[in-house]
Amino acid sequence: MGIPVLILGRSGSGKSASMRNFGSDDVVVYNVASKPLPFRNNFTKITNTRDYDKIKKSLQNNKSRCYVIDDSQYLLAFEFFDHAAVKGYDKFTTLAMNFKSLIDTVIFETTPDTIVYFLHHTESNEFGEIKAKTVGKMLDQQLTLEGMFAIVLQTKVESGSYKFLTQTSGNDPCKSPMEMFEFSIDNDLKFVDSTIRSYYGLGGTMSVPITQKTTNKEAIVNEAK
Repeated sequence: MGIPVLILGRSGSGKSASMRNFGSDDVVVYNVASKPLPFRNNFTKITNTRDYDKIKKSLQNNKSRCYVIDDSQYLLAFEFFDHAAVKGYDKFTTLAMNFKSLIDTVIFETTPDTIVYFLHHTESNEFGEIKAKTVGKMLDQQLTLEGMFAIVLQTKVESGSYKFLTQTSGNDPCKSPMEMFEFSIDNDLKFVDSTIRSYYGLGGTMSVPITQKTTNKEAIVNEAK
């Protein structure tokens, strides 16, 4: 069972920039909006795609142990616009099912040492509570998105300092296991990844799947490619 992690924040608040400390081969990035990353990088595993099936197939192949779906809310938004002319409420159920299927792929079809980060925009509901951005009340009724994640972090920008909040302040869905993080940490996804792996004893981002027992050096090298 892989681990999905939700990273919430407004546009420009440091979600994408949090990837800056990953090495070139540390992470596979699915760039849903196909926009340039906000920092210089030499990532070798970045794909511009909004295709659910392509992302799910890549996750099922599981050649990496760390993935980022950048601007994951656009998976919902782009599919909504693609079906904007479709009448009725069934399309909202389909939107919810497709996004849930992606999360289920992470949980049930990747190894236990695989972590997938969903970088996702926020919005406020009618009560002023911060939540993950979707495409309307109908979808929210079909899927409480934050409830499918055990770890939900949120960006905070204060006096030019970019942070992640790790526990709720009362009007947001932030959460993380006890003693995993301080309440506020730097917006450094590499640090977040290392901390989660240490907490659960998962090993590094390029480790052999913990469900696979092998002492063959060649197999280990091939898995890291």
